[in-house]
Amino acid sequence: MGILEGKKILVTGVLTDASIAFHIARIAQEQGAEVVLSSYGRVLSLTTRIAGRLPKPAPIVQLDVTNTDDLAALESRVREHFPDGLDGVVHSIGFAPEAALGGNFLNTSWEDVSTALHVSAFSLKALTMAARPLFNGGGSVVGLDFDAAVAWPKYDWMGVAKAALESTSRYLARDLGAENIRVNLVAAGPIRTMAAKSIPGFEEFEKVWNER
Repeated sequence: MGILEGKKILVTGVLTDASIAFHIARIAQEQGAEVVLSSYGRVLSLTTRIAGRLPKPAPIVQLDVTNTDDLAALESRVREHFPDGLDGVVHSIGFAPEAALGGNFLNTSWEDVSTALHVSAFSLKALTMAARPLFNGGGSVVGLDFDAAVAWPKYDWMGVAKAALESTSRYLARDLGAENIRVNLVAAGPIRTMAAKSIPGFEEFEKVWNER
């Protein structure tokens, strides 16, 4: 019996078998959890294909965290698979337009910055509130982070978004703690995921990390 035996968990962000979220879902299943994945749009086919590599079948629900209709429908979509709700949610979501990365910090437009903040930080609040009715007497929200205490080379506005993510997590924990809903972030070093490969100059990022 694993440490997650009988738990029901929603995992976002499974795109490839190199995704951190994929391995979270895999280990959760190996530890006894039942998992539902989320995806949307053009990446849905990727998620569907990669889900087949998990130890057990995992249903997929439509969810674009920037789409208010999808957020409003999340509860009913999840209950189609888990009628009794969820025990946990994994937020593995982040995106910044190319113009917001790679050393262009001083010239990035608000339009690109706002996209990075919406997708990478505000989405934690949006996802948590959408999942809130699914938590019966409490639950756990875990987000994936990267150390925002340092101005990393090339990371630029994604670094700002991660700082906002960290602050958002603290405020959610403050306001939802009374409902026994825990909100925490886990930070990893540079990992060559699909998201990392989209950062111009990622090799320089890795070099500085390894020197610290």
